[in-house]
Amino acid sequence: MKSFLLTVFFVGVISLGSAQLQCANQELNIPKDWIDMKEVCINKMRDQVTEELRASMQYMAMGAYFSKDTVNLKGFSDMFFKSASEEREHAIKLISYLLMRGELTSKVSDLIKRNLIPKTTTWVNGVSALKDALKLEASVTKKIREVIKVCEDGSSFNHYHLVDYLTGDFLEEQYHGQRDIAGKISTLEKMHKDHGALGEWLFDKKLISGEV
Repeated sequence: MKSFLLTVFFVGVISLGSAQLQCANQELNIPKDWIDMKEVCINKMRDQVTEELRASMQYMAMGAYFSKDTVNLKGFSDMFFKSASEEREHAIKLISYLLMRGELTSKVSDLIKRNLIPKTTTWVNGVSALKDALKLEASVTKKIREVIKVCEDGSSFNHYHLVDYLTGDFLEEQYHGQRDIAGKISTLEKMHKDHGALGEWLFDKKLISGEV
């Protein structure tokens, strides 16, 4: 009986405390002069966050496919899972930039509550997957260039810092990544031509060892 009364007492105290500890967000009187990004640029940045997340999900599907026991190509699987992590990191960087500029104050859920289901979940072989990966990277690169174009509209404004950040960091990585995938496609197609399925298996081993 004593234990029961103590339990009731503590539940009552916790309930009371919870009611008193409710957080009420008050409008803070913070100057807005430092928040100066144009809405059209903000919207493009938000769209790019979704593009990076969509690419991440597609790479996740690739990694999952090649890790299946019926496929079992660990080199391909690890490579695509790594790419998924990199795309997710890109999305986080873009979100962090918007936070730094004070421009991520509303509708945060819209960044991720969209259709991010991968279009393709199976591949004939490693070459077809790499070709899809190259197309995906080219699409992301094009979208980044569109963000840059919108955000450097010299007729009325130019977000120099953002444009420099996207050009120097994001595009640099995109171009290197595209060239790397193109090279892998070339090598794998030659190995396929000479050795067939064995060539793909050997290529997978080279991926694991970091030789390609």
